[in-house]
Amino acid sequence: LYPDVRSALGALRASGLRVVLAGNQSLRMGELLRGMGLPVDAVATSSGWGVVKPDPEFFRRVLELGGAAPGDTVYVGDYPAFDIRPAKAAGLRAAHIRRGPWAYLWADTADAAMADWRIDSLSELVEIVTGPTGSSSP
Repeated sequence: LYPDVRSALGALRASGLRVVLAGNQSLRMGELLRGMGLPVDAVATSSGWGVVKPDPEFFRRVLELGGAAPGDTVYVGDYPAFDIRPAKAAGLRAAHIRRGPWAYLWADTADAAMADWRIDSLSELVEIVTGPTGSSSP
């Protein structure tokens, strides 16, 4: 995990938000993530769902698991073509997190430009979502 992950996820949950991890991962990765005791409400993987990003069904399931309206849901991803574009098509708000080589490789694409926010850490997302007063207002 990146150093800010646990604290940022905890801060999001502490603000009263539902936090869900969902991605194109194996069943085993889902088990490992659940076993880490991360401060999240749920973990889901494409293998567990039998559908992978950028399929719209993946994002429908994200919304179902998150339990919020699309406009009240923020999806964070590093691969604009598989994360940002389909999240926006599903009506979600989206943050392109520029971490790792691939995120920077695709940072100047049209798909990345669709993001509501461009962030370099999850700590930035906490500030965006909770605002300076700590109240949740995505």
